[in-house]
Amino acid sequence: MPPRKLYFENIRIGDELPAMAKTPIDRVQLARYAGATGDFNAVHVDEVAARAAGMPSVVAPNTIGMGFLGQLVGDWARGAHVKRLSCRFTRMLWPGDTLVCKGRVADRHGQDGKYFLELDVWAENQTGGLVIRGNVTLKVFYSVEDENRARMGQPPLIVNVPRESIRAMPTPVPAPAVKGKKASKPARAARANSRPEGKKVAGPKKAPKAPKPKKAAKPKKPPKPKKVAKKKKK
Repeated sequence: MPPRKLYFENIRIGDELPAMAKTPIDRVQLARYAGATGDFNAVHVDEVAARAAGMPSVVAPNTIGMGFLGQLVGDWARGAHVKRLSCRFTRMLWPGDTLVCKGRVADRHGQDGKYFLELDVWAENQTGGLVIRGNVTLKVFYSVEDENRARMGQPPLIVNVPRESIRAMPTPVPAPAVKGKKASKPARAARANSRPEGKKVAGPKKAPKAPKPKKAAKPKKPPKPKKVAKKKKK
């Protein structure tokens, strides 16, 4: 029976990878890992050097946990191409730690004959504490037919699939308009979509104008003296 292969048409958002439990990390494994990678840092293999550095014992390299996550993905995603694997380490690994590796499909999209899956992967220790978390990008064939076309040198099967994701997508914030220049169409559309339907958003109120100072009253002119009529002499 041929080995199971991963195809885009069979994968859905939220699908979980089978959890993989590793045996406890021991010192023999650390020595073999140092020989395979060429990393002979004394804190990983020498107890005296590790204690001199202030550690309770030798510490396992974090990349050994990253290798466990790579094994998890490789066992599940048969026939896929790993385009990217990035990890973030949240705790140190010690001899005796038992890691359980987990993952799920967080994003899928396809266009122009290229199909991609995005995975969220992580590892927990024996107490359930998060030790490593990472993201994986896989490129896969859409179906068996798509793979056979590629093997025969034919064009890929074209099925445009819009992006589906369970990750929170950040809301773009439109840039403020520059005075004297009109805002771009996307910015105007973003502002229009943010307004409540059927309501206009009132702009900032203008500051009231300061009252004009009253003019000083002009002094009244004194009244003119009345003319006294003179009597004519007879």
